[in-house]
Amino acid sequence: MLTERYDYPSYLYAMKVTALIPNGLVSEVKELTNGKNITDALVKALSEWVSIQKIRKLNQTVADNPLKFDDDSDAETLRELNRK
Repeated sequence: MLTERYDYPSYLYAMKVTALIPNGLVSEVKELTNGKNITDALVKALSEWVSIQKIRKLNQTVADNPLKFDDDSDAETLRELNRK
């Protein structure tokens, strides 16, 4: 699943790279991503990796600075408010 960020027109602004990647790893990435070709597979794999890293960073931020409720609020009260 390519996101709009990586649609065909964006390849016009893509970086062409040469990388020495083991054949077995490339084959496995192509298989796991169902990539049409090596470029498609690598874009999918790298996009997912970036997304995972952003989630990890966000999780660490929340762990370092947990959400705090007002003294007169609790999780149940907020759930009810959100359901309205």
